[in-house]
Amino acid sequence: MSAEFDIAETLDVKGASCPMPVVKTKSAIDDLSEDAVLEVLATDAGSMSDIDGWASGTEGVELLDQEEGDDVYRHYVRKTE
Repeated sequence: MSAEFDIAETLDVKGASCPMPVVKTKSAIDDLSEDAVLEVLATDAGSMSDIDGWASGTEGVELLDQEEGDDVYRHYVRKTE
């Protein structure tokens, strides 16, 4: 199963552990235009809760979806402002 979003950029943080997936996601989302969707590929299981918590507490971003499969966690984050 794969999310259907118009992905502007894919960020590969596979192999990185906390807090780097969130740090790199924030940096990448800052460079995108409003309404752009960032796909984040991670191998750290903690990224599921870390990116969710970061997006929930951060104005200007929205976590659209998260998927787990084949040892890769996919996160879809939209820049809202």
